[in-house]
Amino acid sequence: MNTDRCSKCGLWADAERVIRSSDAIVLSALALLCLGVVMVHSAGMGVGGAESVTFGSILFSQTTIYAVVAMAGLLLVSRFPIEISLGSCRGGSVLAWVFPAVLIVCLLVYVPGIGRGVNGARRWVSLGEFGLPFGFQPSEIAKWGLPLALAWHLGRQRHKMDRFFTGAFPAMLALGGIAGLIALEDLGTGMLIAAAGGVVLLAGGVHLKHVLPAVPVAIVGLVVAVVMEPYRVRRVLSFLDPWGDPEGAGYHMLQSMGAVSGGEGFGRGLGFGLQKFGYLPEDQNDFLFAVVCEELGIVGAGLVILLYLVILWAGLRIMREQKVLAVRLCCLGVITTIGVQAIINTVVVTGLGPTKGIALPLMSSGGTGWILTAASLGLLVGIERRRVAAMIAKPVVEVDEAEELSSATHIVTRPIRLRPGAGEKAPSVVVITPRRKPMRSAG
Repeated sequence: MNTDRCSKCGLWADAERVIRSSDAIVLSALALLCLGVVMVHSAGMGVGGAESVTFGSILFSQTTIYAVVAMAGLLLVSRFPIEISLGSCRGGSVLAWVFPAVLIVCLLVYVPGIGRGVNGARRWVSLGEFGLPFGFQPSEIAKWGLPLALAWHLGRQRHKMDRFFTGAFPAMLALGGIAGLIALEDLGTGMLIAAAGGVVLLAGGVHLKHVLPAVPVAIVGLVVAVVMEPYRVRRVLSFLDPWGDPEGAGYHMLQSMGAVSGGEGFGRGLGFGLQKFGYLPEDQNDFLFAVVCEELGIVGAGLVILLYLVILWAGLRIMREQKVLAVRLCCLGVITTIGVQAIINTVVVTGLGPTKGIALPLMSSGGTGWILTAASLGLLVGIERRRVAAMIAKPVVEVDEAEELSSATHIVTRPIRLRPGAGEKAPSVVVITPRRKPMRSAG
């Protein structure tokens, strides 16, 4: 017989164990990673003597290794008591070093011999000079490290958030500086970091009147960033009229929309997509969702969206159960980043926004993105599981009959509506209240 502690009434009850929010996050993340591994290999299929895709080639591929490492990172990070560091809010917390660490890592892309350019933008740090055969994207570290740093800062300075220079301004300056630095090479990720960080700031107590003056500055910076790069201007123009240059600037968007519309209701079938055979660029990365729509149809696309909604719903439930402001903001930062990133990717792939290099979380091919996204979800899983464990560990008083404990208190038992087992009495809630003294009459 499984016993579970009822969070509402605080007693042991014989009831079926329902799925917890942390379990929903783990299962959804695992489902997205598994689906991502399959779809990445499907999108990588080629013609003309290309190596065939088999179960063995998928199982022992680098993509599968990344997925396994990502799930291991989720489970490992869930063991780290992040709420202790966030709850202490002391100057000596390790999170106090996140801001400068993120800034230094972002600047590494400009160091000769370390920074590496891809598609005309310097977004990667290569560790080949140090004998390591891999690299990483500093923007991914900033995307997940900044919410932690903001949560720690807002939790520590929560009593100063009604002031501008001593409360809100330092956090806004750090957020704007790092987002602007990343936007120089990766405008989409910079906008994502700014949006998620802005939500955390407002939820952390920063007044809207302090944030609104920064909005025109951000808009001007966005316009300047677009105008300074000709390829960004072409992307905006192709979004407004993709048929104006179907073989050039509008090619990417037209092929993506063709893949999405070609899937119809149930898709062409797994592996039977057509656009991936040399027509759709970046089909394994930023435009993997188009391959999902073409091969699995509306049903497959709806399943992917449903998994993201489950993660967001479970994350919000975990956030609402927390009492410490910094922990709540940490949860909010993680789910906001995942939600906004998924929205931007699906909007771009379906042709509702200009082409942007934003990956689909836990699905688009990429080791750094998978591992850090899963690790960030591991923070939420650990927070929820430790809360439940602490709740279960509390002692529960069981009293069969109402008896007086002392002259100052009395017990009232109230039956609760639970289904008892065979031959068992229905349990009761024990309420202990102080005995009221009789009131003396005046005069």
